Amino acid sequence: MTPWTAGLAGSAALQTTLWLVQLRTGNAATADLGWALSTALFALLHAAAGDGAVERRAWAAALLLAWSLRLSWHLLRDRAFAAEEDGRYAAFRARWGASAPLKFLGLYLFQTPLAALLSVPAAVAAADARAAGWAGPLAALWAGAAVYGETLADAQLAAFRADPANKGRTCRAGLWRYSRHPNYFFEWLFWWSPVVLAAGAAGWAWTLLGPAVMALFLLKLTGVAVTEAHAAASRPDYADYMRTTSMFVPWFPRSAP
Repeated sequence: MTPWTAGLAGSAALQTTLWLVQLRTGNAATADLGWALSTALFALLHAAAGDGAVERRAWAAALLLAWSLRLSWHLLRDRAFAAEEDGRYAAFRARWGASAPLKFLGLYLFQTPLAALLSVPAAVAAADARAAGWAGPLAALWAGAAVYGETLADAQLAAFRADPANKGRTCRAGLWRYSRHPNYFFEWLFWWSPVVLAAGAAGWAWTLLGPAVMALFLLKLTGVAVTEAHAAASRPDYADYMRTTSMFVPWFPRSAP
């Protein structure tokens, strides 16, 4: 069985299980959890079966495993089993109505090919027979900075939401002063680390799928677009936040007109 076949089977089983859990809890944020775990599963399988240098395969697995563990813990703690469903999925549930269970199954299962696609950079790196050299530590430093930035943004938002006085208000603390979605920005930044690791490898251009796919989803499909629509409808101060604060890349806030 190839890493691709094993990964597809394992991920599909995981996503179906999480969908069944969702039927009982009414919280579809576990789809994100399944996506994070599935991506790590593919990366580990590529590293185990790859023909590349052992050191480079280990770096490829370590990068995505560290990313997955951090994101999975965050999702488990703050979203997957929270009493209130994430606004993105609550909007889907309201829009889909009676067809929501079946459509959510499709959404869960879609995480499997998405995880496979995002594992392509790891597969390219795991097939590279060259010694990792400087590329391994540099990729790790890049990934570490991105994971730290995302962790910090999540912690700042959680601290803001924990204060009852902030209910219904928009967070502008820390990194959120400079970007409306710093967590998404650092998430996207992480996906350049496998690009760094595989630099110069045969098929290196395929590693660009990581940041390209993440940009598409974060900016146009399930990230920024859905989050902003929900925030604009539920927070009176969000329109001013949109006027003064960079959407994605952190930058100094503009003065309100």
